Amino acid sequence: MSGISRIQKLSMLTLLSLLLVACGIDMPKETESSFETMTVKKSDIEIPIKYSARMKGQADVAITPQVSGQLMKICVTEGQQVTKGQVLFVVDSRNAQHEVEKAQATLAASQASTESSSATIESSRANVASMQANVQSAQANLQAAQARAGSAKLEYDSNKKLHEKKIVSDYTLENSLNDYRQAQAAVAQAKAAVEQAKASVAQAQASMQQARANAEQSRASVSQAQSAVNSAKVNLGFCTITSPVSGIVGEIMVRAGDQVSPATQLTIVSGNQQMEAEFAVNESVLEAGVSEGYTQSDKAKNIASLPDVIFVMKNGTEYQHKGRITSITGMVNAATGTLSCKAVFPNPDGLLYSGIQGTVVIPFSEKNVMVIPQNAVVRLQDKSLVYKVKADSTATAVTVTTADAGNGKDVIVTQGLKVGDRIVTVGANNLEEGQRVLFPAVAKKED
Repeated sequence: MSGISRIQKLSMLTLLSLLLVACGIDMPKETESSFETMTVKKSDIEIPIKYSARMKGQADVAITPQVSGQLMKICVTEGQQVTKGQVLFVVDSRNAQHEVEKAQATLAASQASTESSSATIESSRANVASMQANVQSAQANLQAAQARAGSAKLEYDSNKKLHEKKIVSDYTLENSLNDYRQAQAAVAQAKAAVEQAKASVAQAQASMQQARANAEQSRASVSQAQSAVNSAKVNLGFCTITSPVSGIVGEIMVRAGDQVSPATQLTIVSGNQQMEAEFAVNESVLEAGVSEGYTQSDKAKNIASLPDVIFVMKNGTEYQHKGRITSITGMVNAATGTLSCKAVFPNPDGLLYSGIQGTVVIPFSEKNVMVIPQNAVVRLQDKSLVYKVKADSTATAVTVTTADAGNGKDVIVTQGLKVGDRIVTVGANNLEEGQRVLFPAVAKKED
């Protein structure tokens, strides 16, 4: 058979169509589908603000010895979890122990000297009391001698008158004169004895004062020696180096047997119970605060009002515990134009380490804003356009002002739309001004 002609093919198709209609079968019809649209409304949204950050232990401490000597023992390993007060290193303590013993010997000698001075004071005090008793005795002897001298003078004066009257002899007068002179000599001798006794008291008191001064000096020597003992014991204690914080041991930079000094860094202990995420924010944040009328006195209140923050590691893993922003520096870095901030995160399981890098996410809430999909926005040079559906189901482009919603799929419209507007959400890039975007649905026939 020869090939079928074009006229024959058309005839066959026409016949087939008639048969299908006769059998009640509808032929498919070409229909136009509507674009996806949405009605603009206001809602609340959470905007995640992200900053690159680096973790640091809140109490990272460089461990250095406070005495010089040979490192005898390393008691920990790199990466080991240690507690506050745990022994990390031991430095040779023989010299320090010798200094303690030497200081203790000096202290013992000073204490013995103090005891001797105290005994001398007691002896001097007793000597003073004895000398004072001698003064009292000498004064009593003086009073007796003066009484005898007075009596002898009366006797002499009486005999002298009687002698003038030739009643007593020359011998009697001479004897009474001698008695009087002897009594006066006894008074002079008694006075000298009193003065000598007083001088002895003064000498004894001076000796006692000297003993007291010696005792004070001895006590000062004891205090100085005690201080030397305490200092030596402190230096001995420095030979055992303990961790000032609980945390993780970093790289150990020395080996047993090395000579170390206060200039030698042995390691770093990262106090990892609380970790600080250090990050920087642009100075525009400060400028915005100034424009809002914030003052320095508002700083603590504003920091306290900030929401809990999230730390996301470089692989996208979100750390399970949330943190709090604790500080914002009061100075803008002139080189970077940023403000340094710190957020503290609890680290009960020790999962965070100093030096880890990631992202701090601050979730700010925006209330009562218009949110639309990013796909609905057409970027045209420096303009952002959205196609709004008019009453006749055609689209018209309107210029809008948007802000990033931070979730990678939506934007916030601040100008250009109002609540109740209907916009095209999918396929807006393919639209033209005035193009119809909505079509009536084709009703299905009932069987």
